[in-house]
Amino acid sequence: MTQKPVSFNEIWEDIYRDGRQLNRYPFDQIVSFIYRNIPRDKPRSEIRILEVGCGAGNNLWFAAREGFQAAGLDGSTAAIEVARKRFEADGLQGDLRVGDFTSLPWNDESFDIAFDRGALTNCGLSMGKKAVREIHRVLKPGGKFYFNPYSVMHSSHVSGRPGPDGVTQEITAGGLEGMGAICFYTRRDVENALGKGWRVSSMVHVERTDVLRPQYTVTAEWRVYCEKAA
Repeated sequence: MTQKPVSFNEIWEDIYRDGRQLNRYPFDQIVSFIYRNIPRDKPRSEIRILEVGCGAGNNLWFAAREGFQAAGLDGSTAAIEVARKRFEADGLQGDLRVGDFTSLPWNDESFDIAFDRGALTNCGLSMGKKAVREIHRVLKPGGKFYFNPYSVMHSSHVSGRPGPDGVTQEITAGGLEGMGAICFYTRRDVENALGKGWRVSSMVHVERTDVLRPQYTVTAEWRVYCEKAA
């Protein structure tokens, strides 16, 4: 029997199986992050890009189409099946695996760029910290990392109840209903997750307010840009 990843929120298997959250196109902040941070002294075919929590592979599909070496990991078998089929249909190469965020199946210093687009926020604080440590391990010195957890200023944070390891459970409002337990980060939580070994070039707190709902709803997240110290 295959052991389930300890960092994986089981509800996401059902979400992907039901055809939800199967995003087709890349997120704009990921496109910008990649093009601002790729090594300028290498051809694209030699630049290795990793996404932790890649879901159905929409961001990596873009990276592969642009000529980069794309690799990704997710805890959901359903999501990786969709990603692999899409890559195959489009004639693209990608190293797409089912696995655990806290134990990445790649060698030390394997990647030039790594990113998390709202994936690590779906596990607890201790698991998130372990995952960031693993990302640090597989990045080359000078490699760039984009870390993107939700913020405690998010309306969904106050609509749920506290759970173990810093997660919020039973979310009832704010747009993240039905997504299971989610970890909302303070600035101190972000800094603690990163720990040592990073140079943080930018830490941006983004808030968007929907004024048309019966109550104002705030979507809040962190966009953290780091470099692995040599």
